[in-house]
Amino acid sequence: MGNAVTRAIGRAILRALGWRIRGEVPNVPKAVFAAAPHTSNWDFIIAMGCILALGVRISYLMKKEAFFWPLKGTFMALGGIPIDRKASMDTVDQIAESYARKDMLWVAITPEGTRSRVDRWKTGFLRVAYTARVPVVLVAWDYPTKSLVIEELWHAGPEFQEEAEQIRNLLCERYTGRHPERQ
Repeated sequence: MGNAVTRAIGRAILRALGWRIRGEVPNVPKAVFAAAPHTSNWDFIIAMGCILALGVRISYLMKKEAFFWPLKGTFMALGGIPIDRKASMDTVDQIAESYARKDMLWVAITPEGTRSRVDRWKTGFLRVAYTARVPVVLVAWDYPTKSLVIEELWHAGPEFQEEAEQIRNLLCERYTGRHPERQ
């Protein structure tokens, strides 16, 4: 995605904020990117800086209420997918169908589903990956080191809640969000 100008803008954002990218983007045509710990609105800005700097297209889910003028066009151009959390249609099935229709698709999902502390992560990111038969790329914001870390690939199985807890433990023990009390 993008060009030399947008990559330069992404690098400038990261440089201005003092952030860097650690790890490598996997060479897979389709994946779910599970990004955590998501504790701040700054996470979005940092993630967008990284996406622009890398020159990749990663779509992301966001509540439809955030897609209002004048931000709607910008969010859509940056890969935003508005989600109606009150819709009767299953979001997991909608996203899994998108994977079947496209040759290449990366979708980022924050497993917490919010920036607030939750007792259990939502399992939709694993259900999407399992249904679409794509790997999960684990990604973490680490505020103490000012790094966005691209971790290992995870292959989702049918034990969604158990796996979500394993991934939560892995990411939240290794990395610290902007507001650790919300992890």
